[in-house]
Amino acid sequence: MTEDEIESYKKDGYIIKRQLFSKEEIDLLYEVATDDTVTKNSFDLNDQDGKKTKLTLWFTAGDDSFGLMSRCKRLVESVQDLVGPGEVCHFHSKIMQKQPKVGGAWEWHQDYGYWYKNGFLYPEAMISVMLALTEANRENGCLQVLKATHKMQRFEHNFIGEQQGADPDFVKEAVKTSELIYCELKPGDVLFFHPNLLHRSEANLSENARWSVISAYNLSYNIPFREKNLSCITPVRVVPDEAILESGKKEVTKADFLKKEAEITLNVK
Repeated sequence: MTEDEIESYKKDGYIIKRQLFSKEEIDLLYEVATDDTVTKNSFDLNDQDGKKTKLTLWFTAGDDSFGLMSRCKRLVESVQDLVGPGEVCHFHSKIMQKQPKVGGAWEWHQDYGYWYKNGFLYPEAMISVMLALTEANRENGCLQVLKATHKMQRFEHNFIGEQQGADPDFVKEAVKTSELIYCELKPGDVLFFHPNLLHRSEANLSENARWSVISAYNLSYNIPFREKNLSCITPVRVVPDEAILESGKKEVTKADFLKKEAEITLNVK
């Protein structure tokens, strides 16, 4: 990250790095994402209209293609630049599968609105990183953010159907003063965003799928008192950027996948 990008992240709560991953890398990752091992281990979360978004989740960043992506030098160093000093750890990753015509919406929320309930004390030590595997635009339900709302700190979150959303009264006030940004991404673009940034996405009513992978990171000193999994305080074993392509297609281990009940307090957008 450049100094200007770091300052922009601090000011706005997000930054987009265009084409951080190559077409060859995206082709490989998308092939792994659409493999039966991933899709058969996904689960549905319904929006208020009954539309479904499928997601597949895991904690450990291993030696599979997505683990190597989460641990590659360019991504970990970018995270380090944005969250500051400390040992970068991988909290969890998820593959979002917003299918054409049926992919559901997500309510306004903050990631730390969920992670707070896991017992993390320092939101500034955390970050979400979204890599676009397909194009994300207004038509297929790209992520929307309310610029600079990370400075408003954490709002209360409660269940709205099968999702947890931020307190609607606070969201209404935030909308009045914050600029709405549609984070349209091309495959290979990466969106970094603060855990207190309000964001949402609309249903995918287009003919095109919207697939992405989101990795959440944490600094090792931010030890949660309600989270049993240790990946979030285990420093990442960084691999060279070339490792993704050099390893070839490597599927995520089935045993790593989490079920809906285990993941409900994590951020699932």
